[in-house]
Amino acid sequence: MSMPVALMGATVENLLNFLRLNGGFRGILRNIIRVKLVIPDREAATYLSFIGFTDTRMELDSNIEHGNPMYYPALSIMACKAAYNNAAYNQALIECQWKMEFLGFKNYWNDFLQRAETQVVMFRDKSVDHDTIVVCFRGTQPFNTDDWSSDVDLSWFQFPRIGKIHSGFSKALGMQSSVGWAKQVVCGSTHSERGAPLAYYDIRDTLKVLLENNPEAKFIVTGHSLGGALAALFPAILFYHKEQLLLERMEGVYTFGQPRVGDDTFGDYMGKNLRKHNIHFFRYVYCNDMVPRVPFDGLFKHFGTCVYYNSKYQPSIVDEEPYKNYFSTGGSIAMRINAVYEVIRSFLMSNEYGSDYREGWVLFGMRIVGLLIPGIPAHCAQDYVNSTRLGSFHRVLSHHFHHK
Repeated sequence: MSMPVALMGATVENLLNFLRLNGGFRGILRNIIRVKLVIPDREAATYLSFIGFTDTRMELDSNIEHGNPMYYPALSIMACKAAYNNAAYNQALIECQWKMEFLGFKNYWNDFLQRAETQVVMFRDKSVDHDTIVVCFRGTQPFNTDDWSSDVDLSWFQFPRIGKIHSGFSKALGMQSSVGWAKQVVCGSTHSERGAPLAYYDIRDTLKVLLENNPEAKFIVTGHSLGGALAALFPAILFYHKEQLLLERMEGVYTFGQPRVGDDTFGDYMGKNLRKHNIHFFRYVYCNDMVPRVPFDGLFKHFGTCVYYNSKYQPSIVDEEPYKNYFSTGGSIAMRINAVYEVIRSFLMSNEYGSDYREGWVLFGMRIVGLLIPGIPAHCAQDYVNSTRLGSFHRVLSHHFHHK
């Protein structure tokens, strides 16, 4: 299905960008007459992905500055949203809009798929009072069946004293097909001639250089959806390899709409090591988002601090999001009622909160789909951005400092 799905996605994205760049249907007619029709370039900084069209906001919230406990979550979700777009978009956004240092946008190799299907953007947020490197893993692209393959590969790898880890996510992060999670990339293996580097190893080595050259610098890891799963696993392999420099300089992990990645033993292993190295792990879940409720709560379990936002963007710290399994009898009706509320709310957001919260027709279309399959529109970045900006975070604040 990969070719027809990719073709359908490219067609949809090109049409959306064609309309946007020419100013809609009237603009297209006007530009045809003027012989100034704009043809979308998929590699240009102005080109948006389908996910990019669900929330086109680029500016960071000026009310959330460094030192505010919500600064890193708010910055992280904006980076996660941007990562769905191309490299040129991310570079222009980070350098021109956010005034930060762009460190790169890379495609990484999956040794099992034999293709470069993992994307990561890195940038540096530096000022007089802080120096933070952000590592952001891109989530599942809706028209990329290789991403789907990583998501639905529910086999697992078991590590002694560590536990069972989701196979698809491990492969996407850069596990080697011949030797698993060896400390170094093994040369001379049957897959040594790769078309791109492996994510974990390249990011780890890049961070080592950056941190050694900048003694005050620290770093955070983030991701949305599949990207959240990879962000959750990245420190696990650092623990496994005892990468002391990186563990000492790692401030936190912020995931959004993250699926489950391991079993109970793995969760205990992560909890113990996160506490040992004083690394904060915050797992953000918006309302009825489908993805944090899969794979089903059986073999796979969540870990870390869950910050749950309801449909009114009110946060709470919970052990597990309500209706922890997507297909639950009690949740089915409640999710559909909430889906109706979110469709109505879509018309009211800009009136209540201002033009920055206006929802476009692409997202509104997703809201309509949510009436049939609740939990899909709740996974979009729009609601996660709104949660970090609108949610009253006093309870999150107190919990954060209590555990610091």
